[in-house]
Parts: sequence; C-alpha cells; structure tokens
Amino acid sequence: MTDKVAKIEKVEYGSTKYFILCAYETLGIFVFDHNEQPNNTGGVLSCGLTHFAMTPVDVVKCNAQADPAKFNKGMLGNMAMWGREQGTRALFRGWAPTLVGYSLQGMGKFGLYEVKLLCKKKNGKNFFFEMRVLFLKLFKYKFAHAVGEENATRHRTLLYSAASASAEFFADILLCPLETVKLKVQTVPGYGRGLADGASRLLREEGTRGAFQILPTLWGRQIPYTVIKFVAFERIIEFIYGWTEENWNRPKSSFNKVEQLGWTFVAGYAAGVICGAVSHPADTMATLLSKSPDSSISIGARIGRIYKGYNGKAGIGFGGLWKGFGPRVFMIGTLTGLQWFIYDSVKTAWGVPTTGGSGKKH
Repeated sequence: MTDKVAKIEKVEYGSTKYFILCAYETLGIFVFDHNEQPNNTGGVLSCGLTHFAMTPVDVVKCNAQADPAKFNKGMLGNMAMWGREQGTRALFRGWAPTLVGYSLQGMGKFGLYEVKLLCKKKNGKNFFFEMRVLFLKLFKYKFAHAVGEENATRHRTLLYSAASASAEFFADILLCPLETVKLKVQTVPGYGRGLADGASRLLREEGTRGAFQILPTLWGRQIPYTVIKFVAFERIIEFIYGWTEENWNRPKSSFNKVEQLGWTFVAGYAAGVICGAVSHPADTMATLLSKSPDSSISIGARIGRIYKGYNGKAGIGFGGLWKGFGPRVFMIGTLTGLQWFIYDSVKTAWGVPTTGGSGKKH
C-alpha cells in the first residue's frame, strides 16, 4: 500500500479527482495533508461500525417509540423482554441495513481524516480549516470561495454550520432507503429478517416512494444532529482545554495522547447528548411514519394524524415525541463519543495532533 500511494501524483485541491479520492479515503484508503498530498493513513467506517455496535439499543429505542404501552420498562427491562420474546439474536435485527446505510451516509458526511486548507489572515497568522467530510468538503470549498477567505475565517462557525447542513441534506438521501428498511424490520412483526428480504418487501409493496417516505423527518433529525455534532464538539473541547489551562495550569500540550483521547471522548459524548435531545422528536416521527405507511395523503397530514389523532385513535401528543429518549441519548452520546475517539485515535497513530482545543485563545 505504501508503494502504491507513493506513486500517486499530487492532487490539486478542489479538483474533481480530489473529491473522488476523498470519498475513496472514507472507505479506508487515503488522507490528505495541508499540501494536498495523499498519504496512506487508514480510515475506519466510523459511522457504520459504531451504529452497528449499538444495534441492540437502537432496537429497544425504536420499539419504545412504536409501542410505548408495551415497551415501558426502561432500556434494560425492554431489552430483556425483547430477548425473551424474540430471542437474543433478534437484538441485532436490522444490523445489515444499519451497517450499509450509515457507512454510505458516512462516506458523504464523516471521514476519519483531516484536511487543512491553509488561509492567511491579514495579520499573517495561519488559520486552518478542518475538513472531515466528503460533501462537507465540497460545500465548504464552494461556500468559502463564494464569500472570500477573510469572511470565511471571520464567520467560520456560520460557514461550517451551513456547509455541514448542506452535506447532511444529500448524505441522508443515501441513508433513507436503508433506514426505512431498518425501522420496518425492527418494529413491524414478521416484516423481514434483515436487509435482503426487508428491502425486497419494501420495494414490492411500497415502491421507490415508500423507500423515501421518511426523508423529511430524517432531514429534521439528522441536519440538526450533524451541525451540533461538529460545532458543539469544537466548542466543548475548546472549553475543556481552556478550563484545564486556567484552573490546573495544564494546556492541551501537557496531556499525553491517552489523556487527550479521553478528553476527546468526553467532549464527543457531551456533544452527542445535545444532538440526541435536539433531534429526538423527529426521530420518533421517522419511526412511526415507517411503521404505518400511507401514500394517499401528504407527509404533513400523516404527521398531524400521528400527533393529534384521527378517527377516534388518540395521537401521541407532545409527550409521545419523547418516548425512547433515554436509550437514544445513551446511544447517540456513545456513538458520537466513539466516532470522535476513533477519528482522533487514527490521527494520533500517525502522529497528527488530536482535534481542537489549543488552550489559550488568541
């Protein structure tokens, strides 16, 4: 692999080949340094693998949303009940669409590498844009060029939020059909055992339209999640190292790699809890929409019926939007913490500093 990579010519930043290689790297091949030269740093399918690992929690969460009258015994109690009724293997039901779907989404959204676009401020100091995303790379590149380097530097949080939201918009299109299959095999009894039979039944009964029926609620869940995932993490890790420097007289550089990775996980977990709380109502709606498809009315009308009730059937109301909140916050916090932990572990393994938190503010 080293010889192969060494023969690759320098790739122009922002070129079509650059973005193609970024996508390729997300599956585990390349990383780019600040000279836009590819290096053989291995990536990890962080989105797919971490979501796969949390499948049992996801199964419990989805069923608590879909059938709260039955699944009302808390995360561990619901997990035990599901295991008794369906068997231990059923705790991993939907693992295949989860792994494939979130790996595809991660290909567009989250890669285990860091690209730094070196810009010059007027005072001559260097400012590095951290790029972690294929679609995000594209949108941030375009947005930064549209507003100019000086404005991009001054308003970097706004720029990063807009770019990450745009990236997630398209990444969710890749995720949606597989997320729909996952939700159905997890919450509809007898729907299917996994990806192959679940996808086949979905397309046979509901067609392509059914495969994308939850896309608006998926956007409502994932776009806030992604913006917070990156922006909140950066702010939290900056706060942590700023606090340790001010109160313990320990800047980031005083912590060893293992300690820095510990702070990375803490910041990632905290950002994940915020992500989970903000996006949970939309997640509940996605689960309920997939369970009861109805192409005869608009998605807005279906959401209204689920929330308010229809034909004598009670709606879930505001409280129903928060069913399964505990398992999901635990799941999303863990997922986000692990994703950042894996991301920074790969970086430190190849001698690259961990993300964020320079300590003193300049």
